[in-house]
Amino acid sequence: MCRHAAWLGAPRTLTSLIHEPGNGLFKQSYAPRLQRYGTVNADGYGMGWYDPDHPEPVRYRRSVPIWTDANLPALARIARSHCLLAAVRSATVGMPVEETATAPFTDGRWLLSHNGRVARDAVGDLVGDPAGGPGSGGEPAGGAESAGGPESSCDSAWLAAAVFPRRRAGLPLGDALAEVVSHAGGKDPGARLNLLACDGASLAATAWGDTLFFHRDDRPGGGVLVASEPLDERPGWRAVPDRSLLLASPGGVHVQPL
Repeated sequence: MCRHAAWLGAPRTLTSLIHEPGNGLFKQSYAPRLQRYGTVNADGYGMGWYDPDHPEPVRYRRSVPIWTDANLPALARIARSHCLLAAVRSATVGMPVEETATAPFTDGRWLLSHNGRVARDAVGDLVGDPAGGPGSGGEPAGGAESAGGPESSCDSAWLAAAVFPRRRAGLPLGDALAEVVSHAGGKDPGARLNLLACDGASLAATAWGDTLFFHRDDRPGGGVLVASEPLDERPGWRAVPDRSLLLASPGGVHVQPL
C-alpha cells in the first residue's frame, strides 16, 4: 500500500502536504495511522505540481525512502502551486522498486497516484486502447515505452496506462477513473484501488479497499485537501465511503457511489 495527498485551491507549497502537518506524508512514510496493509512506506516517493509558465506538470520522483533525501525539504518549500499531488510508496510484494514504478504517473496535464494493489491481468485488456482494440491485452503494441503503455511492470503503472487513454479519448477525469476501477475490481475481487488524479483544474479520487478523506476550506485562500488519511487534527475532515468516487473543483466537492 501507499499514502497520497493532493491540494486544489489557493497556491501553497508542497511542504504543506509533506512536512508542515503533524501527520503529513513525511510522517506517514514511517508511521501511518490508518494504513490497513503494511506499516511503512519506504519504497520511494514522488510529487507533482503545476507551473503557470509550462503546459505540463512538473514531476519529481525518487526510489529511496523520503527521509533519506536531504534536498527535499528545500525543494518542497519552494515548489508552489494551486494544484499539488504527492505520494509515498510501499511496494506490492513482487513489484519493482524503481523510479518508474513510483507515483505520480503522468500523461500530458494529468497526474495519477495509486494506493493499493491489483492483478495486472485485471487491467491488461484496458491498457493502451480505450476501446480494447489490438495491443490492449498484455504488453501494449510497440512495447512499454510506446504512447499509452505502462512505464513500469508494477501494477500501479498498468492502472495509469489504463486511465490515461480514456482521458485522452475525451472521458472526464472522474469517469476515466470510475471505468477502470469498476472493471478492475470486477475482475480482481481482492483489488485495492484507491486512485488519486488531477489535471491542474480538478481532482478525482476513488475509495476502494482503503481509507480516503477530504477537507474543504471555504475561507479566502482556502481550497480542498484529499488524502489517504487526515494530515492534521483540524476539525472538518470527512471520510469518503468505500467504493465511492470523489470529484473536487473550485466549485465544490461531490462524492458518489461507484
